[in-house]
Amino acid sequence: MKVAILSGKGGTGKTTVSTNLAMTLGVSYVDCDVEEPNGFIFLNPSIQKCEDVFAEYPIIDREKCELCGACAKVCQFHALAKAGKEIVAFEKLCHDCGACKLVCKTGAIAYTKRSIGKLESGSVKDVNCYRGILNVGEPMAVPVIRRLLGNLPEEDHFIDCPPGTSCNVESALKYATAAILVTEPSEFGLHDLKMAVELVKLFKIPYGIIINKDDEKENIVKSYCRENKILLYGTVPYSMEAAAFYSKGMMLCDDEFHKRIFDQLANKIKEAFAW
Repeated sequence: MKVAILSGKGGTGKTTVSTNLAMTLGVSYVDCDVEEPNGFIFLNPSIQKCEDVFAEYPIIDREKCELCGACAKVCQFHALAKAGKEIVAFEKLCHDCGACKLVCKTGAIAYTKRSIGKLESGSVKDVNCYRGILNVGEPMAVPVIRRLLGNLPEEDHFIDCPPGTSCNVESALKYATAAILVTEPSEFGLHDLKMAVELVKLFKIPYGIIINKDDEKENIVKSYCRENKILLYGTVPYSMEAAAFYSKGMMLCDDEFHKRIFDQLANKIKEAFAW
């Protein structure tokens, strides 16, 4: 089972829920929020492996180049441009599709590699932990996410997705067999939750919702779930104690009160996914 945990917006508690569920169920944790991977702050695993992630980009042989501009015309990502008497390559825009090399009749284009991030893996209390880290200044996270998820061992995973509903989230969802959407009971939370629900529907996988910072009353998210017949796995109540634990980088499931909450959520999720 590979369960993607996502949210329509940042700050809903997606990482809090995914790290605590991983520890509660003893399931591997995968942090795909490569632009800001903070799950390891709470899990604090011992890092056992680290490797670079590389991306390829074109380089132009000026002696062979006839300045026909075919490479710039075929590039859908504007990574190449004809500027006067040279072809300029914008390496950080390149998606490594290879189209420019295919259309170059003189063989003036070759590819070279550069590091765009890294992958780390380790473990804590028999829970395997994996994460990708995008280098500062790099604009594209998808290659790191794909490399991270494409090299995982065959085991159960909680995939901590990037926030929002961008192509980064879509890239993570491609590897998921089920999804959990974490939201908060606010107008902003509901607005972005609806977008996340529509995205998950495209992948035709089972999904449900967890409400974080719940007011323990009837609210707009609970009404939305009921009206749209979406399974609500449960809630994590709003409390100053939870905020204090979070601010110190502590796991909520280490607290007896919150441990009961995550035990209940874990049982509900196992039941829903026939896990």
